[in-house]
Amino acid sequence: MTDRALTDPALTGYAVVIPTLVRDTLADCLAALAASTGPGPDEIVLVDDRPGPHEDPAALEHPMSVLGDLRERTVVLRSGGRGPAAARNTGMRAVIAPWTAFLDDDVQVGPHWRAQLVQDLAEVAPDTGAVQGVIAVPLPGERRPTDWERGTAGLARARWITADMAYRTDVLKQVGGFDERFTRAYREDADLALRVLDQGWRIRRGRRTTRHPVRPASRWVSLRQQRGNADDALMRRLHGPDWWAKAVAPRGRIRRHAAVTAAGLAALVLAAAGRPRAAAVAGLGWAAGTGEFAWARIAPGPRNREEVAAMVVTSVLIPPAATWHRLSGLWRYRAAPAWREVAA
Repeated sequence: MTDRALTDPALTGYAVVIPTLVRDTLADCLAALAASTGPGPDEIVLVDDRPGPHEDPAALEHPMSVLGDLRERTVVLRSGGRGPAAARNTGMRAVIAPWTAFLDDDVQVGPHWRAQLVQDLAEVAPDTGAVQGVIAVPLPGERRPTDWERGTAGLARARWITADMAYRTDVLKQVGGFDERFTRAYREDADLALRVLDQGWRIRRGRRTTRHPVRPASRWVSLRQQRGNADDALMRRLHGPDWWAKAVAPRGRIRRHAAVTAAGLAALVLAAAGRPRAAAVAGLGWAAGTGEFAWARIAPGPRNREEVAAMVVTSVLIPPAATWHRLSGLWRYRAAPAWREVAA
């Protein structure tokens, strides 16, 4: 790597795109970006994805006040509440810098992130289309992490997550950006990366570091997350039945969830049909599967009363919810074509 590579804006110039719902975490995200050392971004694109057309624009004043000198390089766009994929596309279309670095609004970049990002970009080969940051998730040291905390900690091992991901801007535009049918912050990053790899580009891991705190969540968060099974159905349609292997993603429990749900339904149907022995056998299968699932979530956790109660209740509800969302996704996306960007 040469000094020219580190200072040539044609090689390492970058913009930062941050989709946001103007959560409380945004100010800390922008403050960390402003405080980090190294060459500043050519521009910062904040994409306000709150759904209402008349959301209070003054809500951004406080977070933006921490930007200091970077504020004059910051623009705010609206994406109308269409989800993070559409919000990032809105920001991407406004970028003219050679690189677009995506950050989530609940992360905090490291103290030398800007210098490390430029170094990451300067070191890439010509066929490298993207460079991923290193994510660190702080966990409580005084107790075992909860199910939610362990799930968030998995982001540190995930491939290509847009919590901190830099793409060549022309590569993003070449593949049409993010698939906006992924309306949640789930799988849209893996889908984009697979399409970039399919075009012959490489993706490497950089050395810059970003902290991803565990945000507060309700005890029902794991139940709401089952909607992601519909996104997995879209991934299967777009990238084939082995998409999870291509994306180096955990395969998950959907097959076991489907089996447990089928056992529970069979027990109910057999009982209604006046076949108590067969219903009991099916019921035992449901209970065994549910119990195994609950223990797998309880055992590594803090095992306090609140956590155990939440795990027991949600372990009963998750298998049918996951199965429902997967089946609805398979039906909804049964003929989904490859993503083609629609101009906003």
